[in-house]
Amino acid sequence: MTPLAQIIAARIRATGPISIADYMQICLLDSRHGYYATRDPFGAAGDFTTAPEIHQMFGELCGLALAQAWMDQGRPAPFTLAEPGPGRGTLMADILRAIRIVPGMEDATDVALIEASAHLRQVQRKRLGAVRHLKTVDDVGYKPLFLIGNEFIDALPIRQFQMTVEGWRERMVGLTDGKLRIGLGEPVALPRAGRPGDIVEDCPEGAAFVEAVARRIARYGGAAILIDYGGWNGYGDTFQALRHHTPEDPLAHPGEADLTAHVDFAPLAAAAMRAGAQVSAPQRQGDWLRALGAEARAAKLTAAGDAAAAQALHRLTDPAEMGHLFKAIAIWPKGAPAVPGFTALEAHADDA
Repeated sequence: MTPLAQIIAARIRATGPISIADYMQICLLDSRHGYYATRDPFGAAGDFTTAPEIHQMFGELCGLALAQAWMDQGRPAPFTLAEPGPGRGTLMADILRAIRIVPGMEDATDVALIEASAHLRQVQRKRLGAVRHLKTVDDVGYKPLFLIGNEFIDALPIRQFQMTVEGWRERMVGLTDGKLRIGLGEPVALPRAGRPGDIVEDCPEGAAFVEAVARRIARYGGAAILIDYGGWNGYGDTFQALRHHTPEDPLAHPGEADLTAHVDFAPLAAAAMRAGAQVSAPQRQGDWLRALGAEARAAKLTAAGDAAAAQALHRLTDPAEMGHLFKAIAIWPKGAPAVPGFTALEAHADDA
């Protein structure tokens, strides 16, 4: 057992099984043994590679999309440019470089990073300098908010429920013969249809985060772009672990593997609408990046001697790579122009 597995097992012996949400929270954020508290998980030497680490064009295109939204809303100044879960700071660095070409934008920008890991905060300061770090989106203040979130929601804790002959029961982490195992808790009321064996997932923190972001955008202006892998009103067990770029049992090495789940964009969109903002239909990452000019950007970089640009474009946009699995949604104030590459959800409600 890892040190964190021993701690979790002792807690279960003392108080009983814990939810998958509690298990994820402990594994990822425990101050001594948690995954994000003890390592840099990104890149070839880590456990996974995100889109900003693949090539600079991803961050540049995200930055220019936000820049166009900023101009479309009258160039508000000052404004907050925020990123939750910014990793090494690569995406934000590329965005800041891209928006330098937009007159007046750089001077109006107040950069804020929402990061829970003290270790990653240090990494981000080395990359970006003296940026403002926040604990939650509630701390961003009252300026227009332009926010980018890439692979942030997938790491937030989820709860899982399984349909049985007795109705929905929550899937819990318990102990069997001294080893961590998934079992079922007591029946719970869940307003969702299902057949025996069906599993559904709920990410309360994700919906709460989106609602808080959308509420600020609806009131003060701005825009948000959220990019992650997932779908719409999905069923199934998507709880997963990645260690050394290889999938493994999420219970195998607590604190030493990245834990995530596919994002259900439907409740996120509903949360944004509850907050009074406009939300887009989900777009496939490949389609969205192409709409922003990814192919032209890659061709220009290739002509300038960037040999990696064409391969990066393929990886970011091809349906068999990241192009279809990853989706993006955008949030903006009602009455404002849509964020580039997106259309309002109502226009595609049947296709979402």
